[in-house]
Amino acid sequence: MILAALLISAPLILALIKATQPSSAVLSPSLLPSGAFLSNLERVWVDAHLGRSMLNSLIVAVTVTTGKTILALLAALAFVYFRFPLKGAAFALVLVSLMLPTEVLIVALFDLVSRDLNWADSFAAIIVPFLASATGTFLFRQHFLNIPASLADAARIDGCGPLRYLTRILIPMSWNTIGALAVIQFVYAWDQYLWPLVIMQRDDHQVVQVGLRKLIEVGGQTDWGAVMAGAVITMLPPLIVFTALQEQFSRGFALSEDK
Repeated sequence: MILAALLISAPLILALIKATQPSSAVLSPSLLPSGAFLSNLERVWVDAHLGRSMLNSLIVAVTVTTGKTILALLAALAFVYFRFPLKGAAFALVLVSLMLPTEVLIVALFDLVSRDLNWADSFAAIIVPFLASATGTFLFRQHFLNIPASLADAARIDGCGPLRYLTRILIPMSWNTIGALAVIQFVYAWDQYLWPLVIMQRDDHQVVQVGLRKLIEVGGQTDWGAVMAGAVITMLPPLIVFTALQEQFSRGFALSEDK
């Protein structure tokens, strides 16, 4: 386990060391930390507007995570507690969508967002298409199926409607699953690169991953010290979210919970 942890963390450790070195020493084989981290961070923060890009990514990640969680809860509620025609086929389509990455749909999605909806260069273009979550719907559906049906029957007898049953009973019993999904979706939204690169042309609305990529000049002189410092800083929000929700994340994917 120690060897696996060192192997997995090696790129992060290397980035941390190189972020403290001046740009002239980043490409050297030296692995000794230096004292240039603040100067590297200042260059990427001022010249590349890293703070603005991180704020944009934070807005997108929080909105997408919140929207996906709410919609996934409602969809799972419908699949488990409602009867409607072709329910099995609809859930099969949800599972099929798990196999379709964004890259496969990017051309059709670009036409829809830019031409039909005229959302290009707006936050809606990088938020709305990702509000539906097949992963979240599947996780919540499986979790709701493990809750005794007698609980829903008792709530119905007491006059509890579907939404009230969701907010008063199901959600308090699902915090671990909600936390697990929140971690996954926040990291996914924070790491978006290809779709914002295609649909977003305005630098003041661009996300942080694309902003970091623009620091790497093709055929020119790249300030690798600033790039490494920027990369280290952009790791912090997902790391903070995972640290805050690590207990819920672990329990959310456990086969069973302690009673």
